[in-house]
Amino acid sequence: MDPRIAWFQPEQRGPANNLWMQIWETTQGLGYLHVNNGYSAGSQSTSNLKATVNGASVAVLTGRNGAIDSTGDAKTQEMSGSGVAVLWRGLTDGHPNKRKRDNKASTFGFNSSFSNTGAYDGYTGTPWKDRNYSEGIVGLHEEINDFYKYISPRPEEEKMRLEVVDRIKGVINDLWPSAEVQVFGSFSTGLYLPTSDIDLVVFGKWETLPLWTLEEALRKRNVADENSIKVLDKATVPIIKLTDSFTEVKVDISFNVKSGVKAARLIKEFKEKYPVLPYLVLVLKQFLLQRDLNEVFTGGIGSYSLFLMAVSFLQLHYREDVCSPNINIGVLLIEFFELYGRHFNYLKTGIRIKDGGCYVAKDEVQKTMMDGYRPSMLYIEDPLQPDNDVGRSSYGAMQVKQAFDYAYVVLNHAVSPIAKYYPNNDTESILGRIIRVTQEVDEYREWIRKNWGSPSQNDLPLNSTPTLFLNSTVFLAIHCVFCEPAISFVSRSQARMSRSHHKSGHHGQQNSSSSSKSHPNNKPHHQGNSKRRKNVRDSTQEDLCR
Repeated sequence: MDPRIAWFQPEQRGPANNLWMQIWETTQGLGYLHVNNGYSAGSQSTSNLKATVNGASVAVLTGRNGAIDSTGDAKTQEMSGSGVAVLWRGLTDGHPNKRKRDNKASTFGFNSSFSNTGAYDGYTGTPWKDRNYSEGIVGLHEEINDFYKYISPRPEEEKMRLEVVDRIKGVINDLWPSAEVQVFGSFSTGLYLPTSDIDLVVFGKWETLPLWTLEEALRKRNVADENSIKVLDKATVPIIKLTDSFTEVKVDISFNVKSGVKAARLIKEFKEKYPVLPYLVLVLKQFLLQRDLNEVFTGGIGSYSLFLMAVSFLQLHYREDVCSPNINIGVLLIEFFELYGRHFNYLKTGIRIKDGGCYVAKDEVQKTMMDGYRPSMLYIEDPLQPDNDVGRSSYGAMQVKQAFDYAYVVLNHAVSPIAKYYPNNDTESILGRIIRVTQEVDEYREWIRKNWGSPSQNDLPLNSTPTLFLNSTVFLAIHCVFCEPAISFVSRSQARMSRSHHKSGHHGQQNSSSSSKSHPNNKPHHQGNSKRRKNVRDSTQEDLCR
C-alpha cells in the first residue's frame, strides 16, 4: 500500500494488521516513515529512541503527548502569542534527495500513527463529522456539505491573510511607489484551504524583472522566513516563493503576468454557473494536498488545472441537471474519480473548456504546434490563451490518476449496501476514508481563531453558500440510477427468500421485507462506465420493478 495515497480502513484494522504493520515498519526503518505532529513513529511507551535516518544517527525523544524532539533537523517552534506548538518537519520520507516535508496537511505515514498509538490522543482526523449521516450515497452527500462548511475560509483567516498581503505590499511600495499589487488565485476566488498559498502579481515598468531586489528587501524587513524565500528565475513564469515569518502563510509573487487575474474572473463566472463546483473543488484540493500532489513544480496538478478538469467534467456530464443546486454531490464526486481515475484516455485525449467544452484529439492538436513540440500527458487547453497547455508541467499526472482510481474504489464500496455490515459503520466517516485533516492543521486554525477572531464571531465560513439539499424525488432517482447489477441480483434473491418465508407463514418477515423495499437507503448504488450509464439505469429500474 502506497503510504502517499492510502491508509487502512476501519474494517481492515485488527490484530493481524497490527502484527504485519510492525513487521513492515521494522524492515523499512524509522527514516522511511513520515512523522506528523501529535504522534511519533515509535511506540507510545518508548521514551528515548535512537534510529538511523538517511544515514545519520538521530536521537528521537518522545513524551506523553507524542511530541517529538531530536538532535537532528526536526525541531519544535512556539508560535508567538499562540500557545500552539508547530512541528517543523526536518525528517524526510527516507529518500535522500527528496525535499523536506513542510506540508502541514500531509497524511504521509498515516498508517504508522494508527498502528502504534491508535489515534492522536482521541483526534479522529474528521473534525467536520459531529453527527451520523444517512446510509449510502445520500450520507456521502450530507458529509460533503459538512466538510465544505468546516474547510471553507473563515473571517479570521481572511483577516490574517490580508495582513500578510499588506506587509508585502508595504515593502513593494517602498521600493517602487508607482507599482500596483493585485491578488489572484484561490485567495481572490474564495476557494482556498487553511494552508493554501497567496498569489500576488506586481505590475510595473522594469527593464529586467527585479526578482532579486525584492528578495533582498523582504529578507531585510524580516517579512519572510529566512530559509523559505526562493527565487525561481528559470521557471516558465519567474516567481518569488516565501513563507511569512509569523503566520506561516506561503506566498508566490510574480511580475507583470495578467493571465492570473483574468483566470480568477473566469473561475468566479463558472462558480455562478455551477453551484456545486466549490464543493467539488475544495474536496478535490484537500484530497491532492494531503498526498503532496497539488504542486505543479513537483509534478502534481495545480489549482487551475484541477478547476478546469472539474468544469470539463460538469460541462460534458450526461445529466442535464448538473447546474441544479439539488444534485447529489456524492454522486458527482465518485463519477469524477471514475472518469479521471479509470476511463479518461490521457495518451490520446485533451480537454477543452471553450464553447461549452469538448474533448480534443492530441494528434489534431500536435498539427497546430511548432516542430518538436507535442501535447503533454495532461493536456488542458487554456480557455484564456488557447495555445497554452495548462497541464504541461504536471509530469506526475499518472500518479494523480492512480490516486483518483483508489478513491473511486474506496468510495464506491463505502456507499454500497455491503457497507452496512462494516464494523462501526454508523459512526465511521465515509469521506474520511479518502480525506483526513491532520491535527496540526486543526490546531493551526484554532491558533488563527484565537489571534484574529472576534469574541462575538460564530465561526461562519466566508463561502456562505446555502447547504445543498436533496428533495425526495432526487433521493429516489439517485438510488434507482446507482444500482449495481450484481448487488441487485442479491437483492432479488433476498426478496424471493422473503416471499418463500411468507408462504410458510412468516408474516413478520413480509412486513420487514416490504419496509426495506420502501426505504430508499436500502437500495444499492453503482457508478458505472459513462458510456453504459443509460443502459445500466434502464436495466436496474426493471430489476427494481420485478
